[in-house]
Amino acid sequence: MDNTRKNNTINTLSHWQNFKLKLLFEGIFVGMLSGFLIVFYRIVLEKAEELRNFIFKLNIPRYKLMPVWFFVLIILAYVVGMLIKKEPLISGSGIPQVEGVLLGKINMNWLSVIIKKFIGGVISIGAGLSLGREGPSIQLGAAVGQGVGKVFKRIKLEEKYLITSGASAGLAAAFNAPLAGVMFSLEEVHKHFSPLILLSAMSAALTSDFISKHFFGLKPVFSFHNVTALPLEKYGYIILLGIIVGIFGVIYNYALLKTQDLYSKIKWLPVKFRPMVPFIAAGFLALFLPQVLGGGHSLIDSLTNGNFTVKMLFIILIIKFFFSMLSYGSGAPGGIFFPLLVLGALTGAIYGNALVHFFGFDPKYINNFIMLAMAGYFTAIVRAPITGSILITEMTGTFSNLLSLSVISLVAYVVADLLKSEPIYESLLDRLLKNNGQYEFEGDSKNKALLEIPVCLASVMDGKKVKELRLPKHCLLVGIRRGEKEIIPKGNTAIQSGDCLIVLVNENEAAETNEELLEMSRN
Repeated sequence: MDNTRKNNTINTLSHWQNFKLKLLFEGIFVGMLSGFLIVFYRIVLEKAEELRNFIFKLNIPRYKLMPVWFFVLIILAYVVGMLIKKEPLISGSGIPQVEGVLLGKINMNWLSVIIKKFIGGVISIGAGLSLGREGPSIQLGAAVGQGVGKVFKRIKLEEKYLITSGASAGLAAAFNAPLAGVMFSLEEVHKHFSPLILLSAMSAALTSDFISKHFFGLKPVFSFHNVTALPLEKYGYIILLGIIVGIFGVIYNYALLKTQDLYSKIKWLPVKFRPMVPFIAAGFLALFLPQVLGGGHSLIDSLTNGNFTVKMLFIILIIKFFFSMLSYGSGAPGGIFFPLLVLGALTGAIYGNALVHFFGFDPKYINNFIMLAMAGYFTAIVRAPITGSILITEMTGTFSNLLSLSVISLVAYVVADLLKSEPIYESLLDRLLKNNGQYEFEGDSKNKALLEIPVCLASVMDGKKVKELRLPKHCLLVGIRRGEKEIIPKGNTAIQSGDCLIVLVNENEAAETNEELLEMSRN
């Protein structure tokens, strides 16, 4: 047997044994590497933003400073554009790209992505574009996981778990939110529960969070002081806010996709020059409304202190919304998490102030509505209600509001679903695959991959015997995991809801087969 072939049938099946303990230690290793990388990324981002603020505080007349600053912005935009041209997978947040890699539809060069995403993200966010650090952090972590898999020559299935571990570690280190990192992997990236995903993702997220807290301290990302839980009789106002942010989330998704269409229709503006549009816009906004620059961490802190009038909140909300569209639509490396949380916080602040002025609400609850709107807005856009509730809970450190956060997340989810809005990352991935077919992954029929297919209640598979399953061609059911038991499938073995089917496929057919099997297991 050729020992260099690491993904053949025997090797793939043999790796499935004693997999859990191995994934635990590999998750810790990936979490450690990802943690240090994301910490370094956050530190460099902070220094870049401090440098931008320092420049505008210099005692230099604006008419002398601004021409030089615009020239620097144009140069930086060109650098970012060239990075995107050389490595297109670094554009945007990076989360759709990670999901595409895990589905087997995209092939990612991990080292190139780490280097260029890091540089491009620092330049873009540091220059003031309305982009967040979380998307790049997730992609950087995922690339680290892929790199570990490549360097140590792991099989494809194991490499995917390492990529997921890195993504979880990236989000955990970016926001000091390890549980949200784990839940994001289960709810958004894989969209199903798996003990193996949970084990590897949690070990990586906890490790990276430990490293992050060592550098940035134990405090949560946002400082919400003296937040009192909203009384139960006031929950009607939460439902109304959930409807509002649910509608706003649908508008956000629509606008984001339309902005990308608008950039695509401007044929005379090549991809490498598109970042110049938001970079120049950032230069003008630095003069008139610097609050909308960057991700918006300091803006949320200002909202919690009540530093703005309602009129100013409206102005910032509108400008921040359009600037976020302009920034992300250009393809500049950066995420949407932080900007959308800022938009949600602004909406919550306006809503809270309206209740105070028109209904005599206690002003101390305004911060509650800021937190709630952040969770609801996130859920309506990403369609991950559990992640949204946990993320805001961890970022604010106020666990007493978990019930209200869950309620608004559920309401916003239902509203977005009724309005038939697609989850933003699914839409972005579909668009990426459609517009950039050259990044389609071409596998090898000689190499094999194992798929995990969860069986849902009342699905086509539920209650059927193995011999009655009409599985896609070129795949083989090799195992059934039921709780902690591993069952060798036979013709008369009955499939139950909650089972996880282990299916062996050719690597080049894994993506298509995975979609077919997931469709069968859910419907």
